[in-house]
Amino acid sequence: MKMQGKSVIIYDVYAPTNVTTMLRPRRQDGQSVIQEGFEVSPSVPFSEYTDVYGNPCQRFVLPVGQVTISTQVQAQVNITKPIPTPPPSYMLVGDLPDEVMMYILPSRYCESDLPEIGKLAMEIAGNFVPGYDQVEEIRKWIHNNVKYQYGVTDSTTTALNLARNRIGVCRDFTHLALALCRSLSIPARMTVGYLDKLQEMDLHAWFEVYIGGEWYAFDAVQEHTEGYRIEIAHGRDAADVAMVTQFGNATLKSLHVEVQLLEPEPAQ
Repeated sequence: MKMQGKSVIIYDVYAPTNVTTMLRPRRQDGQSVIQEGFEVSPSVPFSEYTDVYGNPCQRFVLPVGQVTISTQVQAQVNITKPIPTPPPSYMLVGDLPDEVMMYILPSRYCESDLPEIGKLAMEIAGNFVPGYDQVEEIRKWIHNNVKYQYGVTDSTTTALNLARNRIGVCRDFTHLALALCRSLSIPARMTVGYLDKLQEMDLHAWFEVYIGGEWYAFDAVQEHTEGYRIEIAHGRDAADVAMVTQFGNATLKSLHVEVQLLEPEPAQ
């Protein structure tokens, strides 16, 4: 399926502000980038590098005034990978590849080592077969027990906060899912990008788990994990995959996102 994503971010800048951004798509299996654009207005020079997770990153300085960052991508993507039958099984920690080990550890927003998180994970998934069944129960529990609402969480909200307050947005849903999976020694990472099936269009966050030797996408915001996705970045949590990280005095004024499938979706 050919899919297009666009985002326009506008900042009011009060002093020259250094930023790093993750706004260009990853090039990887299952996602073939056809064309993309990245523009800053007024125009400024920028440099690029690849972080430790393989995400393309940009560095530049926002000038004083109103600054617009516009990006777009057109890519050939596959529908969210279906779970095979029988579903993939749990992998013992000793069998995990070295590069996956970081995703079973606690991180800034995912306190998977706390007893309260471990207790909740066991209450939700302790009686299910280790692996896919546990992850799907965690995903469904979050979808059914956490209310989706803007404006009630912020950049300090963690998985533990959401476990207690049970209200937030896709970033928060994902953090709680990551923490619960990791508490069961199931590797899990945060992924951000474009999704075609959203009621309120925005840059979206979901989670991926490593089971049966592969990464599989799960989305606690959706009733069922489905749709087409363009991945921009992945990492341990939101600290690793922030769309914009600023070091200075600038205020986000607006964010506008558009997603479009450029070919008819196959009949079900």
